[in-house]
Amino acid sequence: MMEKMLKKPDYAKEILAIMHGSFSKEEMLDRIADYHENDIAEAFELLSESERKSWYQMFGPEQIAEIFSYIDDPDSYLKELPLDEAAKVLSFMDSDDAVDILDEMDHSTQEKLVGLLDEESGHDIKMILSYEDDEMGSKMTTNFIVIHNNLTIRQAMRELVQQAGENDNISTVYVLDENDKFYGAIDLKDLIVARQEDNLEDIISTSYPYVNDHEMIDDCIERIKDYAEDSIPVLTEDNLLIGVITAMDIIEAVDEEMGEDYAKLAGLTAEEDLKETTIESMKKRLPWLIILLFLGMGVSSVVGVFETVVAVLPVVMCFQSLILDMAGNVGTQSLAVTIRVLMDETLSTKQKLGLVVKEMRIGLCNGLFLGVLAFVFIGFYIWLLKHNPVAHAFVISGCVGFSLMTAMVISSMVGTLVPMFFHKIKIDPAVASGPLITTINDLVAVVTYYGLAWLLLIHVLHMV
Repeated sequence: MMEKMLKKPDYAKEILAIMHGSFSKEEMLDRIADYHENDIAEAFELLSESERKSWYQMFGPEQIAEIFSYIDDPDSYLKELPLDEAAKVLSFMDSDDAVDILDEMDHSTQEKLVGLLDEESGHDIKMILSYEDDEMGSKMTTNFIVIHNNLTIRQAMRELVQQAGENDNISTVYVLDENDKFYGAIDLKDLIVARQEDNLEDIISTSYPYVNDHEMIDDCIERIKDYAEDSIPVLTEDNLLIGVITAMDIIEAVDEEMGEDYAKLAGLTAEEDLKETTIESMKKRLPWLIILLFLGMGVSSVVGVFETVVAVLPVVMCFQSLILDMAGNVGTQSLAVTIRVLMDETLSTKQKLGLVVKEMRIGLCNGLFLGVLAFVFIGFYIWLLKHNPVAHAFVISGCVGFSLMTAMVISSMVGTLVPMFFHKIKIDPAVASGPLITTINDLVAVVTYYGLAWLLLIHVLHMV
């Protein structure tokens, strides 16, 4: 009974039933108007192309624009419309959403659509398209309310009501001075509760946070998140207000940055998607793989240096992958922590050194625990299953355990210092560190393991 009560209604299915019903146009639109645009968009994606085309005419460009803002790949649906109709839909969308759609289209179609837009929409979209993808200006929207600081409370409210018809991003009202430069911001709540005789100046926050249009997204995303505002103004170097970054824009930017960092950690030059061809995906993956091939050859040649150890004690070969895997895992953990910490540009040298020491301490403690486990279980394995003398078995397992601990400590240090080094020389640590850490830690693990086996087992204990 409780499950029945808590079951979420399938609004998309209900909307489809209305769309396929025998209602008049007016009644059908009236019924659909009761649903959120997100649910209409979900139902819209389930229609055939011919059905959608009939609904394009029924809804009109303004409502289609609202629906498209909730569709994952609106560009594929926009292509179903004639160019002039598609341009009308774009003109009703927020400028940043329209730019996102245009970015997915070929250059020729993009130019044609922009040329068909009305003057105001065309100006805003061209301005946003003029910015590089990694600049804050490329993420802004021109959907905001702006007033001057010389208005009365009543005049400010009247201006808000007038502009709200075109711009629905009204939670924060932005203020310009007499020279049309950014002056501050007003929380909508403060404007609503203000009395008519109050001074507008008293409710303006003149130290409101902002970003510059040419600032890199990477450089200021953390700062924006810290303020937790519904929107942040975007200013030119002349302090002119040209757009705002909304909370949704911030979420999308963070999501994109996380996706890019994830791709970089995997050694990809950019994110991949399902639509890419095999050749395109190969181009993104091959560069680092070629570099790592030659680095891997270097690691293999180092293993060759210790061939006498393998020849004398072939059992040590069984545990090479264990040491390599654990060193790689530890290095990757330290890498992830370090890249996350390095996003804070205010870190002092002392704090960075503290991070290195902390990661090495964690590597030592974890390595000690895992080294003891390896000593016990590998010892029993060599003794009982490989039928070696008990002393011989536990001496080898002791070497494996000690090598494991040592490799984990060194890998923790490498996983922390390498991204710090790349960050210091202004190279994105996520790009360079991910693939490189794996190979470096393999080298560290091989040298540590076989070096200790050669030193302890052969030269100290003479286990020949």
